[in-house]
Amino acid sequence: MQDTHDTTDAVQEPRLWSDGRWTARVIKNEDDDGWAVAMTLRGEAEPALVGPWTMGRDKKNPKPLDVSAFNTLVKTASEVIRRHEQQLHAQLNKSVHVTVQGQRLRVALAIVPDEEGATATLSAQDELGEELGRVRVPPTFKLTVASAAAWAEGGFERPR
Repeated sequence: MQDTHDTTDAVQEPRLWSDGRWTARVIKNEDDDGWAVAMTLRGEAEPALVGPWTMGRDKKNPKPLDVSAFNTLVKTASEVIRRHEQQLHAQLNKSVHVTVQGQRLRVALAIVPDEEGATATLSAQDELGEELGRVRVPPTFKLTVASAAAWAEGGFERPR
């Protein structure tokens, strides 16, 4: 979904700052008397980052956004997204190493999320990276050293 406040043009206002990709919006903090800043990536409905924002000199209104603060916020929000993507990748892609018949193998489980139902693939590679086997498995398949070894010892047939 597109945020109606996103813009492709640069905006530099005291409470709204955008470079066309990121938008920083200073908002009233609902939990107290202070202010917060929300960083939203263009095209996203929800902010990637919401954090406290500094009060201005009058101790009532927020400090205006500026180029330095905006750049710091972009860097921080980008890092939050990067960490989230890394965590998701780690949840969906697992691998173990096993030794079967004297051969060291890397067995990997890759899950592809989908609104209509996730799919998963189990694959094995030798030490040189050559694929030895690949099968579809349920996304609930539990990859362990034992399950990987059993699959390899069974000739890479689809696990039951």
